[in-house]
Amino acid sequence: MSITLDIQLKRYNRIYHQGEIVSGVVVVESRSETRHDGITLTMDGVASIQLSPRSAGLIESIVNSSKPFTLINQSVEVAKSGRLAAGKTEIPFELALTPRSSSKTLYETYHGAYIMVHYSLRCDLKRSLLAKDVNKSQEFIVEYRPGSVAKEEMQPVPFEIRPETLQNVRDRARIPRFLVKGHLDSAVFPLSKPLSGELTVCECERGISSIELQLVRVETCGSTEGHTREASEIQNIQIGEGDVCRGVALPIHMIFPRLFTCATTTAPNFKIEFELNIVIIFDNDHLVAETFPIKLVRC
Repeated sequence: MSITLDIQLKRYNRIYHQGEIVSGVVVVESRSETRHDGITLTMDGVASIQLSPRSAGLIESIVNSSKPFTLINQSVEVAKSGRLAAGKTEIPFELALTPRSSSKTLYETYHGAYIMVHYSLRCDLKRSLLAKDVNKSQEFIVEYRPGSVAKEEMQPVPFEIRPETLQNVRDRARIPRFLVKGHLDSAVFPLSKPLSGELTVCECERGISSIELQLVRVETCGSTEGHTREASEIQNIQIGEGDVCRGVALPIHMIFPRLFTCATTTAPNFKIEFELNIVIIFDNDHLVAETFPIKLVRC
Protein backbone atom coordinates (compact mmCIF):
# COMPACT_ATOMS: atom_id res chain seq x y z
CA MET A 1 0.00 0.00 0.00
CA SER A 2 1.53 3.33 -1.09
CA ILE A 3 1.00 6.35 1.17
CA THR A 4 2.53 9.78 0.61
CA LEU A 5 2.63 12.52 3.22
CA ASP A 6 3.25 16.23 2.71
CA ILE A 7 3.20 19.43 4.76
CA GLN A 8 1.99 22.55 2.97
CA LEU A 9 2.32 25.92 4.70
CA LYS A 10 -0.04 28.79 3.91
CA ARG A 11 2.85 31.20 3.41
CA TYR A 12 4.66 30.48 0.16
CA ASN A 13 7.93 32.01 1.46
CA ARG A 14 7.80 29.99 4.73
CA ILE A 15 8.96 33.06 6.74
CA TYR A 16 7.49 33.58 10.23
CA HIS A 17 8.13 35.78 13.26
CA GLN A 18 8.05 34.90 16.93
CA GLY A 19 4.49 34.91 18.31
CA GLU A 20 2.80 34.25 14.96
CA ILE A 21 0.67 31.24 14.06
CA VAL A 22 2.21 28.68 11.71
CA SER A 23 -0.68 27.22 9.75
CA GLY A 24 -1.22 24.96 6.78
CA VAL A 25 -2.44 21.51 5.88
CA VAL A 26 -1.13 17.97 6.17
CA VAL A 27 -1.79 16.20 2.87
CA VAL A 28 -2.19 12.42 2.86
CA GLU A 29 -2.57 10.56 -0.42
CA SER A 30 -3.35 6.85 -0.67
CA ARG A 31 -4.60 4.57 -3.43
CA SER A 32 -7.01 2.82 -1.08
CA GLU A 33 -8.66 3.31 2.29
CA THR A 34 -6.00 3.50 4.98
CA ARG A 35 -6.14 2.69 8.66
CA HIS A 36 -3.80 4.59 10.99
CA ASP A 37 -3.11 4.93 14.71
CA GLY A 38 -3.01 8.73 14.77
CA ILE A 39 -1.31 11.60 12.97
CA THR A 40 0.84 14.01 15.00
CA LEU A 41 2.61 17.22 14.01
CA THR A 42 5.71 18.39 15.89
CA MET A 43 7.35 21.81 15.71
CA ASP A 44 11.08 21.81 16.53
CA GLY A 45 13.61 24.61 16.81
CA VAL A 46 17.21 23.77 17.66
CA ALA A 47 20.45 25.76 17.89
CA SER A 48 23.43 23.47 17.42
CA ILE A 49 27.13 24.27 17.68
CA GLN A 50 29.96 22.27 16.19
CA LEU A 51 33.40 23.16 17.53
CA SER A 52 36.20 23.39 14.98
CA PRO A 53 39.13 20.94 15.18
CA ARG A 54 41.32 23.79 16.44
CA SER A 55 39.25 24.01 19.63
CA ALA A 56 40.16 20.47 20.71
CA GLY A 57 41.58 20.44 24.22
CA LEU A 58 40.01 23.71 25.32
CA ILE A 59 38.44 24.08 28.73
CA GLU A 60 35.33 22.22 29.78
CA SER A 61 33.09 25.30 29.73
CA ILE A 62 33.37 25.56 25.93
CA VAL A 63 32.53 21.89 25.47
CA ASN A 64 29.46 22.20 27.69
CA SER A 65 28.21 25.32 25.92
CA SER A 66 28.57 23.61 22.54
CA LYS A 67 25.78 21.13 23.26
CA PRO A 68 22.63 21.64 21.11
CA PHE A 69 19.79 23.35 22.91
CA THR A 70 16.09 23.37 22.11
CA LEU A 71 14.43 26.68 21.33
CA ILE A 72 10.96 25.31 20.68
CA ASN A 73 9.33 21.90 20.89
CA GLN A 74 5.59 21.26 20.77
CA SER A 75 3.33 18.62 19.32
CA VAL A 76 -0.32 18.44 18.37
CA GLU A 77 -2.47 15.50 17.28
CA VAL A 78 -4.03 16.54 13.98
CA ALA A 79 -6.01 13.30 13.55
CA LYS A 80 -7.01 10.59 15.97
CA SER A 81 -6.68 6.92 15.08
CA GLY A 82 -9.14 5.79 12.43
CA ARG A 83 -9.41 5.46 8.67
CA LEU A 84 -8.60 7.77 5.79
CA ALA A 85 -10.55 7.54 2.54
CA ALA A 86 -8.79 6.63 -0.68
CA GLY A 87 -7.40 9.59 -2.60
CA LYS A 88 -6.27 12.91 -1.21
CA THR A 89 -7.04 14.04 2.33
CA GLU A 90 -6.14 17.50 3.67
CA ILE A 91 -5.97 18.06 7.43
CA PRO A 92 -5.57 21.69 8.59
CA PHE A 93 -3.29 22.62 11.50
CA GLU A 94 -2.20 25.64 13.52
CA LEU A 95 0.77 25.96 15.89
CA ALA A 96 1.88 29.05 17.79
CA LEU A 97 5.51 30.00 17.24
CA THR A 98 6.45 30.62 20.85
CA PRO A 99 9.75 29.68 22.52
CA ARG A 100 10.17 27.37 25.48
CA SER A 101 10.18 29.12 28.84
CA SER A 102 13.90 28.33 29.20
CA SER A 103 14.71 29.90 25.82
CA LYS A 104 12.77 33.20 26.14
CA THR A 105 13.54 34.17 22.55
CA LEU A 106 13.82 32.60 19.12
CA TYR A 107 16.92 33.32 17.06
CA GLU A 108 16.88 33.74 13.31
CA THR A 109 17.28 30.78 10.99
CA TYR A 110 20.95 30.46 10.13
CA HIS A 111 23.09 27.84 8.38
CA GLY A 112 26.71 28.50 9.30
CA ALA A 113 29.99 26.63 9.32
CA TYR A 114 29.95 25.97 13.09
CA ILE A 115 26.56 27.32 14.22
CA MET A 116 23.15 26.28 12.91
CA VAL A 117 19.71 27.54 13.95
CA HIS A 118 17.08 25.32 12.37
CA TYR A 119 13.26 25.20 12.58
CA SER A 120 11.10 22.45 11.15
CA LEU A 121 7.73 20.74 11.21
CA ARG A 122 7.64 16.94 11.36
CA CYS A 123 4.53 14.92 10.64
CA ASP A 124 4.23 11.31 11.82
CA LEU A 125 1.49 8.98 10.58
CA LYS A 126 1.49 6.00 12.93
CA ARG A 127 0.48 2.58 11.67
CA SER A 128 0.11 -0.89 13.07
CA LEU A 129 3.09 -3.00 14.11
CA LEU A 130 3.09 -4.83 10.78
CA ALA A 131 3.24 -1.61 8.73
CA LYS A 132 5.92 1.05 8.66
CA ASP A 133 5.17 4.54 9.99
CA VAL A 134 5.17 7.38 7.46
CA ASN A 135 7.12 10.58 8.23
CA LYS A 136 7.64 13.93 6.54
CA SER A 137 9.68 17.01 7.55
CA GLN A 138 9.44 20.58 6.31
CA GLU A 139 11.81 23.41 7.22
CA PHE A 140 10.46 26.91 7.76
CA ILE A 141 12.30 30.17 8.35
CA VAL A 142 12.20 32.39 11.43
CA GLU A 143 13.21 36.04 11.17
CA TYR A 144 13.27 38.87 13.69
CA ARG A 145 10.49 41.42 13.34
CA PRO A 146 11.64 44.52 11.44
CA GLY A 147 12.83 47.30 13.72
CA SER A 148 14.26 50.77 13.36
CA VAL A 149 17.87 51.91 13.12
CA ALA A 150 19.18 55.13 14.63
CA LYS A 151 20.16 57.77 12.06
CA GLU A 152 23.66 58.08 13.51
CA GLU A 153 24.23 54.38 12.75
CA MET A 154 23.39 54.91 9.07
CA GLN A 155 26.14 57.45 8.39
CA PRO A 156 28.68 56.75 5.59
CA VAL A 157 31.94 55.12 6.68
CA PRO A 158 34.89 56.62 4.76
CA PHE A 159 38.07 54.57 4.37
CA GLU A 160 41.59 54.99 3.05
CA ILE A 161 43.75 51.96 2.28
CA ARG A 162 47.50 52.31 1.88
CA PRO A 163 50.51 50.23 3.01
CA GLU A 164 50.68 51.99 6.40
CA THR A 165 47.06 51.09 7.28
CA LEU A 166 47.43 47.35 6.66
CA GLN A 167 47.54 44.98 9.64
CA ASN A 168 49.26 41.59 10.01
CA VAL A 169 51.44 42.01 6.91
CA ARG A 170 54.26 39.45 6.68
CA ASP A 171 56.29 40.78 3.75
CA ARG A 172 55.93 44.54 3.42
CA ALA A 173 58.72 44.65 0.83
CA ARG A 174 56.37 43.05 -1.71
CA ILE A 175 53.67 45.65 -1.18
CA PRO A 176 53.85 48.49 -3.72
CA ARG A 177 53.03 52.09 -2.92
CA PHE A 178 49.31 52.57 -3.47
CA LEU A 179 46.34 54.61 -2.27
CA VAL A 180 42.71 53.50 -2.37
CA LYS A 181 39.93 55.73 -1.06
CA GLY A 182 36.22 55.20 -0.77
CA HIS A 183 33.32 54.73 1.60
CA LEU A 184 30.69 52.26 2.72
CA ASP A 185 27.22 53.76 2.80
CA SER A 186 26.93 52.61 6.42
CA ALA A 187 28.35 50.19 8.97
CA VAL A 188 24.80 48.91 9.57
CA PHE A 189 23.00 47.23 6.67
CA PRO A 190 19.40 45.97 6.42
CA LEU A 191 19.38 42.40 5.14
CA SER A 192 16.63 43.29 2.67
CA LYS A 193 18.92 45.76 0.88
CA PRO A 194 22.37 45.33 -0.71
CA LEU A 195 25.64 46.30 0.92
CA SER A 196 26.73 49.41 -0.96
CA GLY A 197 29.39 52.08 -1.29
CA GLU A 198 32.17 52.99 -3.69
CA LEU A 199 35.93 52.62 -4.09
CA THR A 200 38.53 54.58 -6.08
CA VAL A 201 42.12 53.58 -6.86
CA CYS A 202 43.91 56.92 -6.60
CA GLU A 203 47.41 55.65 -7.33
CA CYS A 204 49.37 52.39 -7.49
CA GLU A 205 52.94 51.83 -8.68
CA ARG A 206 52.18 48.25 -9.79
CA GLY A 207 49.50 46.85 -12.02
CA ILE A 208 46.35 45.47 -10.39
CA SER A 209 44.98 42.05 -11.27
CA SER A 210 41.67 42.14 -9.37
CA ILE A 211 39.66 43.94 -6.69
CA GLU A 212 37.21 41.78 -4.74
CA LEU A 213 34.64 41.98 -1.96
CA GLN A 214 34.65 39.14 0.53
CA LEU A 215 31.76 38.66 2.96
CA VAL A 216 32.91 36.83 6.10
CA ARG A 217 30.95 35.36 8.99
CA VAL A 218 32.58 35.36 12.42
CA GLU A 219 31.14 32.65 14.67
CA THR A 220 32.02 32.69 18.36
CA CYS A 221 31.15 29.64 20.48
CA GLY A 222 31.48 29.47 24.25
CA SER A 223 30.88 31.60 27.32
CA THR A 224 32.73 34.30 29.25
CA GLU A 225 34.95 31.60 30.81
CA GLY A 226 36.29 30.55 27.43
CA HIS A 227 35.38 30.66 23.79
CA THR A 228 36.51 29.79 20.29
CA ARG A 229 36.23 32.28 17.41
CA GLU A 230 36.16 31.16 13.78
CA ALA A 231 35.92 33.26 10.61
CA SER A 232 34.87 31.75 7.27
CA GLU A 233 34.01 33.15 3.86
CA ILE A 234 30.38 33.30 2.73
CA GLN A 235 30.78 34.75 -0.74
CA ASN A 236 33.28 36.59 -2.91
CA ILE A 237 32.40 39.14 -5.61
CA GLN A 238 34.82 40.77 -8.06
CA ILE A 239 34.19 44.50 -8.56
CA GLY A 240 37.29 45.28 -10.61
CA GLU A 241 39.08 43.09 -13.16
CA GLY A 242 42.53 43.85 -14.46
CA ASP A 243 44.46 47.08 -13.99
CA VAL A 244 41.51 49.37 -13.24
CA CYS A 245 41.62 53.02 -14.25
CA ARG A 246 42.99 55.40 -11.64
CA GLY A 247 40.63 58.01 -10.29
CA VAL A 248 37.45 56.21 -11.41
CA ALA A 249 34.89 55.32 -8.72
CA LEU A 250 33.95 51.63 -8.66
CA PRO A 251 30.56 50.80 -7.12
CA ILE A 252 30.47 48.45 -4.12
CA HIS A 253 27.33 46.31 -4.37
CA MET A 254 26.64 42.97 -2.71
CA ILE A 255 23.33 41.19 -2.05
CA PHE A 256 23.24 39.20 1.19
CA PRO A 257 22.61 35.47 0.60
CA ARG A 258 19.62 33.96 2.35
CA LEU A 259 20.14 31.39 5.14
CA PHE A 260 23.92 31.96 5.22
CA THR A 261 23.39 35.40 6.75
CA CYS A 262 21.13 36.58 9.53
CA ALA A 263 20.78 39.59 11.77
CA THR A 264 23.88 40.04 13.92
CA THR A 265 23.12 37.84 16.95
CA THR A 266 24.44 37.66 20.50
CA ALA A 267 23.24 34.69 22.57
CA PRO A 268 24.43 33.38 25.97
CA ASN A 269 26.71 30.77 24.39
CA PHE A 270 27.30 31.94 20.82
CA LYS A 271 27.65 35.04 18.65
CA ILE A 272 27.15 35.52 14.92
CA GLU A 273 28.89 38.56 13.46
CA PHE A 274 29.94 39.67 9.99
CA GLU A 275 32.83 41.43 8.31
CA LEU A 276 33.57 42.80 4.86
CA ASN A 277 37.05 42.37 3.37
CA ILE A 278 38.19 44.56 0.48
CA VAL A 279 40.87 42.51 -1.27
CA ILE A 280 43.32 44.00 -3.79
CA ILE A 281 45.37 41.52 -5.84
CA PHE A 282 48.42 42.91 -7.64
CA ASP A 283 49.86 41.63 -10.92
CA ASN A 284 52.59 39.75 -9.03
CA ASP A 285 49.82 37.70 -7.32
CA HIS A 286 50.50 39.38 -3.98
CA LEU A 287 47.32 40.51 -2.24
CA VAL A 288 46.36 42.87 0.55
CA ALA A 289 43.07 43.07 2.44
CA GLU A 290 41.33 45.60 4.65
CA THR A 291 38.64 44.40 7.06
CA PHE A 292 35.49 46.32 8.03
CA PRO A 293 33.16 45.04 10.80
CA ILE A 294 29.53 45.41 9.70
CA LYS A 295 26.24 44.91 11.51
CA LEU A 296 23.28 43.26 9.79
CA VAL A 297 19.73 44.09 10.92
CA ARG A 298 16.10 43.65 10.00
CA CYS A 299 14.45 46.99 9.30
